[in-house]
Amino acid sequence: MNLRAKYYLPGIAITALISLPGVSEATNGYFSHGYGVRSKAMAGAATALPQDAIAVAVNPAGMAFVGERLDLEVEVFSPRREYTVTGQPTMMPGAFPLNPGTVESDSEYFAVPTIGWSYRLDNRQTIGVALYGNGGMNTDYVASPNPLCPPGGSGTYCAGTAGVDLAQGFIVPSYAYSFLDGRASVGIAPIFAIQRFKARGLNAFAPFSSDPGHLSNQGYDYSFGGGVRVGALYEALPGLRLGASYKSRIFMSRFEDYAGLFAEQGDFDIPESFNFGIAWDVTDQLTTAFDLEHIRYSAVSSKANPMLPNLMMARLGDDSGAGFGWDDITVFKFGTQWKQNELWTWRAGISYGEQPISDSEVLFNILAPGVQKWHLTTGFSRTLGKDDELSFAFMYSPSYTVSGTNPLSPTQTIDLEMHQYSFQLAWSKQF
Repeated sequence: MNLRAKYYLPGIAITALISLPGVSEATNGYFSHGYGVRSKAMAGAATALPQDAIAVAVNPAGMAFVGERLDLEVEVFSPRREYTVTGQPTMMPGAFPLNPGTVESDSEYFAVPTIGWSYRLDNRQTIGVALYGNGGMNTDYVASPNPLCPPGGSGTYCAGTAGVDLAQGFIVPSYAYSFLDGRASVGIAPIFAIQRFKARGLNAFAPFSSDPGHLSNQGYDYSFGGGVRVGALYEALPGLRLGASYKSRIFMSRFEDYAGLFAEQGDFDIPESFNFGIAWDVTDQLTTAFDLEHIRYSAVSSKANPMLPNLMMARLGDDSGAGFGWDDITVFKFGTQWKQNELWTWRAGISYGEQPISDSEVLFNILAPGVQKWHLTTGFSRTLGKDDELSFAFMYSPSYTVSGTNPLSPTQTIDLEMHQYSFQLAWSKQF
């Protein structure tokens, strides 16, 4: 590849990525189980095992070890979500019963693009940039007939098709510095974020809202903000690496069109998270990695505030307004990689994490059923020549159900259920 193409290709790819629509992915709450095809094939274990220019999404210190490269990736993500209501409705003033039965979300396939680029300034300093997405609160329950609704009403909440669509995109430049003869590195990565959100079919909650005109059916609204991720990587013994990183809270501008839905007048910051990892080259061909990730959903009121008693004590959109009641989660990830020969590398992994939704928060979380716990992954890379490589990753997240009482109709039980599939393909060019 000539020098001009080396610098122009990343710019062309970044422009193409920015022009794509928002993405949606909900695995660990609404964080992805991993970032980059190689990481995802190993269940997200990457804090101490950087393998491509997407490493900045987990640990910016890892950019010191990935060389000069361009990674272009696309994922087809398929979450299958439904809720089931059993029990007779409570018909009394102030109650909010749901129509018994099972309802599936219509939206099942999403394209998720990712790009990473890295460049070595010298033998110690590396810069790069990555663009990737999060999401996950994407649901679409059609306006099916509902005999519990007043005349003209239909759908889950008697206000037509119900659901939310949240997409997050991140532009993350990075700088990494290596020292101790290349055995250690530190890195920093400013995070520039954009969120897109839409809610439909929630107008029945207007009596509980501080701003009913900005509660639902306002189309897409956008939010912008920033934060930072810092990290370190250290080879403690030959072939044994330790890694750690911290992502700050990403402070976002408010969703003004939904100031009557989210607590604190439309605030929807992205929570901070911590990553710790260890990677061990068991042999020249076999590497294992283990990660721990902790996500602090409880620090953001619009996610953490419980539905009750908040709904009875404050209005939606107020500082203490009801939210989704999400708890902090910790995720454990284990992956292994086998380099069969110069052409083929095989990967597999498994992760287990707490899910953020308690059984008391099922009514609102029909909109955002991020209940997954297990992720099973596999994948491979195939060298195409001196500088090119194709990689593939597959993820399956088994079905998991959270069951709880409808807090506004105590004679009913609501079950939230989801399982997921993901297929990801990447092309990488080393310079």
